[in-house]
Amino acid sequence: MKIRDKKTYKRHRRHLRVRRKVAGSAETPRLSVFRSAQHIYAQLIDDDAGRTLASACSVKLKASGSKTDWAIEVGKLIAETGKKAGVSSVRFDRGGYKYHGRVAALAKAAREAGLEF
Repeated sequence: MKIRDKKTYKRHRRHLRVRRKVAGSAETPRLSVFRSAQHIYAQLIDDDAGRTLASACSVKLKASGSKTDWAIEVGKLIAETGKKAGVSSVRFDRGGYKYHGRVAALAKAAREAGLEF
């Protein structure tokens, strides 16, 4: 991965540090969050099998409002798709981002929609 600036480099280092400790399995998959400048993405990943169980992103949403509102909708959507896949408990991987703003809003919405972390 080519690192463009110091901020991206530091986030990448934090993400690697978190990934050493957080791994998902079939029983408790990893809820991985990626945040871009415009959108937010979430995946439920089984690291043992190396496959994605469910995913949700704000690109497909028809919602209006702020990016935090989109993150809340993605949190609800990932919880719904996770329940359809038979997932009730997850391990949260914030992707090296601070647990603040859109990342925290997504996590809170996923908890309220029924996922346990």
